[in-house]
Order: sequence, then structure tokens, then C-alpha cells
Amino acid sequence: MADTGNIPAGDHFENNDPKNMQELTQYVQGLLQNLQDKFQNMSDQILNRIDEMGNRVEELEKNISDLMTQSGGPSYDGPASDIPR
Repeated sequence: MADTGNIPAGDHFENNDPKNMQELTQYVQGLLQNLQDKFQNMSDQILNRIDEMGNRVEELEKNISDLMTQSGGPSYDGPASDIPR
């Protein structure tokens, strides 16, 4: 049967066979909670990485603008995608 992950040892079945409907319900609820926790953790990690990437892009745009200003080129403060080519 499936890995119960964070379900405490007393809450899963030694032979994976539920003895009654209540045990089966508790087991399934534990599995669903474990999946929900893992999904939330992955979602949080993805959102954090997207935020980090956005910050890096903003820093890169600022550095490019600073370099353009230092080189005597036109200065630009908007997003890189709007720079005329």
C-alpha cells in the first residue's frame, strides 16, 4: 500500500488491512493530509523561487541601466522588455 509519510506509527495498519470503516477513513484522511502538506510545500517553494527570480531580473535591469548611463548611452528605468532595439 502507499507510504503514509507523516502519519504516526499508531495510525497506520500493520498489515495495511483496515479492520473497520473508521480505521479506513482515518487512514485515507491521513494520506490525503500528507499529500496536501506536500503539495503546499512544493507550491511555497515554487512561489519563493519565482519571487527570487523576479528580484534578480529587477536587479539585472537596474545594473544594465547603470551600465548604459556610465557608458554615455541612453538611460532607461523601465522593464528590459520595453527597451527599443
